[in-house]
Amino acid sequence: MGRPLNYTTKIPAKRTAGECVDLLGEAGADHVSITYANREPVGLAFDLRTAGGRRTFTLPVDSEAMQAALRKALQRDRPHVSQSEFSRMLGREHALTVAWRVVKDWLEAQLALITAQMATLDQVMLPYLEVDPGLTLYQRYLALDGQVAIGAGE
Repeated sequence: MGRPLNYTTKIPAKRTAGECVDLLGEAGADHVSITYANREPVGLAFDLRTAGGRRTFTLPVDSEAMQAALRKALQRDRPHVSQSEFSRMLGREHALTVAWRVVKDWLEAQLALITAQMATLDQVMLPYLEVDPGLTLYQRYLALDGQVAIGAGE
């Protein structure tokens, strides 16, 4: 596995979060919200009218997972940068910045499918559908530990 996408970005997380809000608004979301912790954007949710009514979707912005991925990739394949730049790239703030860029790029890719009429917004966002407050469909699926009502896999 190589380095995470956008691992060198310097675009602030707040700017990218705003870009994500704009993308979702243009795609038809009724309400878009950003969750903050310590004055930094750490989460993204939006409401969408679907065939089943108004639904909330929560997208993952996992800076801790990104920091672990950066640490693993950069220590294994250290980039040709100064020690201070290397240290910055391993920090929490940089991980948050990279995580938001990855979410934005993923969101743009999903919206390209929608624009091409190959999928609908609620279809591509289905794993992120909130089925209970703070719990997505995918998280519920994981919690069922093989007891999935939608059928067993092979």
